Amino acid sequence: MSQLAWNVNGRDVELPGVSRETSLLHLLRNDLKLNGPKYGCGLGQCGACTVWVDGVAARACVIPAHGVAGRRITTLEGLGTRGRWHPVQQAFEDAQAAQCGYCLNGMVMQAAALLARDPHPGEQKIRDELSGNLCRCGTHVEIMRAVQAAALAADDNDA
Repeated sequence: MSQLAWNVNGRDVELPGVSRETSLLHLLRNDLKLNGPKYGCGLGQCGACTVWVDGVAARACVIPAHGVAGRRITTLEGLGTRGRWHPVQQAFEDAQAAQCGYCLNGMVMQAAALLARDPHPGEQKIRDELSGNLCRCGTHVEIMRAVQAAALAADDNDA
């Protein structure tokens, strides 16, 4: 066990006693009490635990916390704030894209990462990007609408 540091949602965090077996998801949820990333499958296949590591979408359940020490971690809580939400968060709310909400974190984080790389993705690119994020409720139609709306909102802000 050792003391490690990260930048989580813009804040420097240092924790003692982090074992080598501790996943980033465990650290975020249990040690830092961030509820955005969810435990889904534990295998990195469902996307519920998606966070950004240095701006790139990653599955926190399969990343050792030690492996990303010193890096910049962004969770749903750091993407935007109530009253000043990220355009993807706002679009998901406007489209009522979540039913149970369990997949919401991963979908939003993955979609926001896509729009950061490609502000004008086509429908197939959005589908491809989100194909590794599972929604058990079947709100994929609303999720697609939300991501497309967020891309259009970004266009409106650029004008």
